[in-house]
Amino acid sequence: MPLGGGNKCGCCQKPVYFAEEVQCEGKSWHKSCFLCMVCKKNLDSTTVAVHVDEIYCKSCYGKKYGPKGYGYGGGAGTLKKQLPPFFNSPHRPTNNPNSSKFAQKAGGSDVCPRCGKTVYAAEKVIGGGNSWHKSCFRCAKCGKGLESTTLADRDGEIYCKGCYAKNFGPKGFGFGQGAGALAHSQ
Repeated sequence: MPLGGGNKCGCCQKPVYFAEEVQCEGKSWHKSCFLCMVCKKNLDSTTVAVHVDEIYCKSCYGKKYGPKGYGYGGGAGTLKKQLPPFFNSPHRPTNNPNSSKFAQKAGGSDVCPRCGKTVYAAEKVIGGGNSWHKSCFRCAKCGKGLESTTLADRDGEIYCKGCYAKNFGPKGFGFGQGAGALAHSQ
């Protein structure tokens, strides 16, 4: 411990006394100096990310040092995912009339039933017995993004559970009426 107080702060280089000390990566910091280098948010042991001698919140660290490229929206800390340009156009249902997964093979590689283009391994999602692009793996009715646990398929097309129930579920008295379906008045 240097003369005249505690260790030097990793930010302001002034002495850090025990009552105000935060330690990270073997360095001492004032509680008031233990801030993200970019957004200046207060940090703690669960939110800090260290790069060399700099400290960041996990979001800013991800933006600055995380993976870059298509689909990351500027860094791992970004919540908004960029969509390919063709998703600005209206939703297109599957254009392949043959729903057999074997009929959708072209030269041994998978073909997306939604757009008709080749599906490569890096972008492949399997659902409803077919291979889809991640960006095409959406409900045929409402266009909502799907996961393997949130889809229902019918005739080679995929739907979210809500649209599937609305369009192909049971019909008639007592179905789809909400809480009022339980009360029957004569």
